Amino acid sequence: MLVLRYLASFYNYVNYEVSDPRVNDLPLMGTPWPGFAILGLYLWFVLEWGPKWMEHRKPMKIDNIIKIYNLVQVLLCLFLFVEGLRLCYLRDYSFLCQGVDYSTEEVPLAITRRAYIYFMVKVLDLLDTVFFVLRKKQNQVTFLHVYHHTGMVMLSWSGVKWFPGGHSVFMGFINSFVHVVMYYYYFLTSISPKYKGNVWWKKHITQLQIIQFGAIFLQWFVLAFQPNCDFPKWPLFVILPQNLFMFVLFLDFYYKAYIKKKSPSKVEPTVEAQKVRSGDDGNEFNGRHPVLTKKTMVDSHAD
Repeated sequence: MLVLRYLASFYNYVNYEVSDPRVNDLPLMGTPWPGFAILGLYLWFVLEWGPKWMEHRKPMKIDNIIKIYNLVQVLLCLFLFVEGLRLCYLRDYSFLCQGVDYSTEEVPLAITRRAYIYFMVKVLDLLDTVFFVLRKKQNQVTFLHVYHHTGMVMLSWSGVKWFPGGHSVFMGFINSFVHVVMYYYYFLTSISPKYKGNVWWKKHITQLQIIQFGAIFLQWFVLAFQPNCDFPKWPLFVILPQNLFMFVLFLDFYYKAYIKKKSPSKVEPTVEAQKVRSGDDGNEFNGRHPVLTKKTMVDSHAD
């Protein structure tokens, strides 16, 4: 009973006492359980029920849905990027140390709402894996792909719940810019075959990803050496290892694919880099933080 009381007390403390009261009334933000339910249904569908349901069915022709999806992603990410400039980095936001303003003033409240939209975009990104299943590309539903999508929903929810703004804005800001470029490319390939296989796009999108992970890592690394910075330090233990891993992963892929000039069949790319190289229409990967697949490069796939 003592353990249960402690757990209940800890839950109430982190969920109600130290969370941001400005977001508690927003959908999915009151408690973690609705989000866990969504992730549970997501995992059940993409790993269990979905593949069985599609086993004796033909791949669904959802190209038009995917075109709309890619365009919506471009518009949402562009909105978040522009708002990051308008509300933060064209004002007095610091890249090195920025605490969270928990007031109900106009600008801090607007930043909080944009952080919430970013979280909802991460929930929307779960459709990437659903599209895999519906198109019978289950080989792309790798452990790390699913882990990445699940983790991004949980991490972005945590950000909105406890620190919607401040130092964490930069990650969503630069990530949104990269996704504008990526989803725009995916949209182009879905409406015009001439863009598929375009080496210029593929190479430079990979470079953008490397810059993204490196910049995020450096920004959070600097925070670790600022004890007087009014921003929580616990996210460092998640964000630093994750971004370092992705940075090294993409750098290795870039070296093998564009510098060493290895045969594609000998390169083990990330899922996202695989998609960029294949020039698919953007229906199989979300383009945020990519994940590793042990599957070798094939031209028919992406994400």
